[in-house]
Amino acid sequence: MSDTIFVGEHGKAAASSYDHGAGHKASSSDVPFLLRSGGGGGLRRCLGLIDLVLRVAAFAPTLAAAISIGTSDERLSIFTNYFQFRARFDDFPAFSFFIVANAIAAGYMVLSLPFSAASSKATAVKLLLLICDTVMMGLVTAAASAAAAMVYVAHEGNLRANWVPICLQFHGFCQRTSGAVIASFLAVFVLMILIVMAACTMRRS
Repeated sequence: MSDTIFVGEHGKAAASSYDHGAGHKASSSDVPFLLRSGGGGGLRRCLGLIDLVLRVAAFAPTLAAAISIGTSDERLSIFTNYFQFRARFDDFPAFSFFIVANAIAAGYMVLSLPFSAASSKATAVKLLLLICDTVMMGLVTAAASAAAAMVYVAHEGNLRANWVPICLQFHGFCQRTSGAVIASFLAVFVLMILIVMAACTMRRS
């Protein structure tokens, strides 16, 4: 008697389906969690954490820039202590605007932290943050650009207007203002990243 076993077409199809399913499971396990179809929650949490860190990173340079300009004051004595030259931030309207703009941006960054944590699923909150981030970026960019122009004139002067460079005498004042401008432009760069991230996140949702 022969012990041969015949496998029909149904059995072949079942075996093929089993092999396909096993291969699909094996291949899906090799895909990173954030790139799987079911990993959207993890991706949102990751982007939310990055957004939170970037807001803290933008808060630090804006606050430091406002404090650095606000405390920039240097006196230069010529011959006697009764005849002095003084360089102070409120002598330049651009620096006063710079302080106000960076202080507003720093306060906004602190106030936006709770909304950033709650914006992972709320589209309206994402849109509000996107609009406010864009306004803050424009404000800080304008203030930093105006202050950068004043710092450039302080370093280089202007021959046509007979403005002499004051940084040859007021070294401390120019160092503080230059550092504050660099910090403010760093905050602008961080705000640009936040805006791009928010726009991409809203497009995915």
